[in-house]
Amino acid sequence: MKKIALIIAALALLVSAPAFSKAKKTKKAKNANPVEALKARGTFVLGLDDSFPPLGFRDDNNEIVGYDIDLAKEVAKRLGVNFKAQPIDWDAKEMELETGKIDCIWNGFTITEDRKAALSMTFAYLDNEQVVVVRKDSGIKTLADMKGKIIGIQSGSSAQEALDDNADFKKALADIVSYKDNITALNDLKIGGVDGVVMDSVVANYSIAQTGEPFEVLEQALANEEYGIGFRRKETELRAEVEKILRAMAADGTIAAISVKWFGKDISVVGK
Repeated sequence: MKKIALIIAALALLVSAPAFSKAKKTKKAKNANPVEALKARGTFVLGLDDSFPPLGFRDDNNEIVGYDIDLAKEVAKRLGVNFKAQPIDWDAKEMELETGKIDCIWNGFTITEDRKAALSMTFAYLDNEQVVVVRKDSGIKTLADMKGKIIGIQSGSSAQEALDDNADFKKALADIVSYKDNITALNDLKIGGVDGVVMDSVVANYSIAQTGEPFEVLEQALANEEYGIGFRRKETELRAEVEKILRAMAADGTIAAISVKWFGKDISVVGK
């Protein structure tokens, strides 16, 4: 009887050993340094709004290109992994990050106190402002002229925070219309659906220069801000590694060259 019991116990150990080994490996993978985990996966996945020129957008060949894209590709190269630009619903960007569908949010992502509390944010790599874009023939020249007018914003963007932080300006508006992206908002501005669009100055100035649309940016900004890269809260090692690489790219002139390519001059703030 004892022999039979010993045999059964031995068989049970043999059967459970692979499962135990697999569970151990899974636990080890979950606890791995996020930099090593990324290298093991082999692909750096960047989450972005693919209609946000010149930071990340689709060109005439439907390829995702842009300033942020070029920076991230070089970071991935120096990490020794492949690069993938993954379009996401910008309104649900934090959820896309937390569920592991992307490795970071990198696409004109404004640094805010809330985001610093919820995510692992990098240092600023680019300065920006929230501005109001209007039609040249609108007669609107100042923020005060927007009283009683309709403003458009991208849903889930820092434009909403800029409005909230300027309570008197917001209260004076007739209405606020949300759009999926800035391109759609500007198209509606063109046909008179709204009287102005609150958006990033970097995007606004680039778009006006490239399209030649009869728009202009009001001189007074609603808010000054900075762009950073958002990682999962616990992945501080990956954030630190990317910051280290960006500093090296600034030191060797790579970032300056990418900035000149997209903006005609070096407007990066890394290492400055």
